[in-house]
Amino acid sequence: MFLYAFLALLILAFVAFLYYGLERDLMLQNQREALSNLTNEQIVRLKSLHVNLDKEQTYPRDERFNSAIYDSSLKQIFSTLSTTKVNLYEDIYLKNAHIYFIKELESYYLGARYIVIEVNAPHSWDKKVFRKLLIYGAVIFGILVVIGYFLLGLLLRPMRDTISLLDRFIKDTTHELNTPVNAILSNIEMIDTQALDENLAKKIKRITIASKTISNLYDDLTYLVLSHQILSQDVEVDLKLLIEERIEYFSLLFESKKIALSIELQEGVVLTIDRKKIAKLLDNILSNAIKYNKIGGTIHISLTEHGIEIRDGGRGIEKSKINQVFERYSRFDRSVGGFGIGLSIVASIAKEYALHVKIDSILEEGTTVRITW
Repeated sequence: MFLYAFLALLILAFVAFLYYGLERDLMLQNQREALSNLTNEQIVRLKSLHVNLDKEQTYPRDERFNSAIYDSSLKQIFSTLSTTKVNLYEDIYLKNAHIYFIKELESYYLGARYIVIEVNAPHSWDKKVFRKLLIYGAVIFGILVVIGYFLLGLLLRPMRDTISLLDRFIKDTTHELNTPVNAILSNIEMIDTQALDENLAKKIKRITIASKTISNLYDDLTYLVLSHQILSQDVEVDLKLLIEERIEYFSLLFESKKIALSIELQEGVVLTIDRKKIAKLLDNILSNAIKYNKIGGTIHISLTEHGIEIRDGGRGIEKSKINQVFERYSRFDRSVGGFGIGLSIVASIAKEYALHVKIDSILEEGTTVRITW
């Protein structure tokens, strides 16, 4: 709509410029005959002065106008004009609220080849033009904006319908995912893996990892669709306990990629925040650190009173793309799964609680994510 309004203003400004030029030319044409008569009167005076130069040497003046004479090389001989710069290549023009009329003399009186007459432009003619342009321009612009609003509504309707359909699809999908995922995880937790043989225990672990991956994706989709409806319930959260809890949640994923985990967690670091949201923020960063890590890679997690740092030895991100990682649906490595919404959710939660998220990354060396407050 802004672009449409801007283009409409440009078109109206161009039309107004043309209209102003036409009005100016019309005004000058209306003044041409009167100026021609004044010029002829001044030429008669110049002729008289030329003939009687031995008796009279005073340049003829008139209260109705100012005038000047120039020789054939365009040099000024004498002038009573309010300006020293005159365009002798025009026959009539408007400048600084004055009209200038130029005429070429048939005879060289006093050595003059050109005579210039200067008079004041008609009183407030430009104000009348500007007032008319402003009124009609505002009315036309208003009509164009109203028409554009309805046209844009029609043009954007297919996009709105598609977005609405996508939102409904995500809501329906997340709703349908919730029950089976919870059922799988609940039943897995009741299995005594110690009593199973090694091969069966490995299969159960794979099922657990897959189920937790789907559960994490379900949580992301739910937050994405319903975040504007979720009321924050801020409480004092012990970040050390929360990080240990989330590490335990991802323990099987760490184990599956043989990731070496090192942690340095300071005691007594408390943050007033919605516990589910800070957990979701940590989950998405940890999930990326695991997902984009190497087999046998490393992850280091540290907690201080000033912030959290999660550093991995994974694939890294190109420097030119780091600023884009928080954009929704941005993915820079399609060899792994995901929708590219994790860091978008991280940015959303961080913005809500005035947290600062900084990402440093070196390609093929790893990525460091710092959350400070």
